[in-house]
Amino acid sequence: MPIQVLPPQLANQIAAGEVVERPASVVKELVENSLDAGATRIDIDIERGGAKLIRIRDNGSGIKKDELALALARHATSKIASLDDLEAIISLGFRGEALASISSVARLTLTSRTAEQQEAWQAYAEGRDQAVTVKPAAHPVGTTLEVLDLFYNTPARRKFMRTEKTEFGHIDEVVRRIALARFDVTINLSHNGKVMRQYRAVAQDGQRERRLGTICGAAFLEHALAIEWQHGDLTLRGWVADPLHTTPALAEIQYCYVNGRMMRDRLINHAIRQACEDKLGGRSATGVCAVSGDRSPSGGCKRPPGQA
Repeated sequence: MPIQVLPPQLANQIAAGEVVERPASVVKELVENSLDAGATRIDIDIERGGAKLIRIRDNGSGIKKDELALALARHATSKIASLDDLEAIISLGFRGEALASISSVARLTLTSRTAEQQEAWQAYAEGRDQAVTVKPAAHPVGTTLEVLDLFYNTPARRKFMRTEKTEFGHIDEVVRRIALARFDVTINLSHNGKVMRQYRAVAQDGQRERRLGTICGAAFLEHALAIEWQHGDLTLRGWVADPLHTTPALAEIQYCYVNGRMMRDRLINHAIRQACEDKLGGRSATGVCAVSGDRSPSGGCKRPPGQA
């Protein structure tokens, strides 16, 4: 077979494999977009574990009519414009690939309105084999994204999806992690028309602990020790469970964040285990820890690649 340039749709579907692993991946990307848009309330509706429907509705800044179709194009983003912007990134998303990748393997509807617009507009893309259509719509300030029939045009990907219960479990875990990072945002999660989670925005420390208990459970909150430590530009805040009261169920609570970004990093987890080694007695380190620091290029606080 001769070397040839791949058709755009096929290239997008291949790229989607890096961004859209399962329904939970879609939820993560879209909720992070909502947070980057300044949303203070996010409603997430799921049907059949995300295979049938994923709907994310927010009250963020919205997307202008002229930018709706562009938002579904690859490498189109409002978050960076230069290498300097990338080095000092503060947003959760920046690649400009998520919406293009999702729309290449699903039927995607994007409805949005900015505060400056008199009416909302809606963009629709199906498998990206046709041009994006834009039409007027009714919608308050903010954005709603509907993802229908995920992987409908890639049967092999759809075949490897797990049961509805398993896929929703992954979505639930993603939402838990995000809710722990953003106490200032109300997040509601529904599945098949039933409200499953309601995480209300809080501000004061006492209210934060109540939300912590809602997310991690009363047993964790009962034995959680609040921590706060600062060294130079680095600040560490969070809660760790008393090792003497750590149970197998609590051992699963290991959430780490760097500058508001969810992390799955062995180095960080190992550092936590080492710090508690004398008192753990073979138990797992359990806690919610958030590290914040200088985001500038010279600050040295960067995200480990491939570990978010």
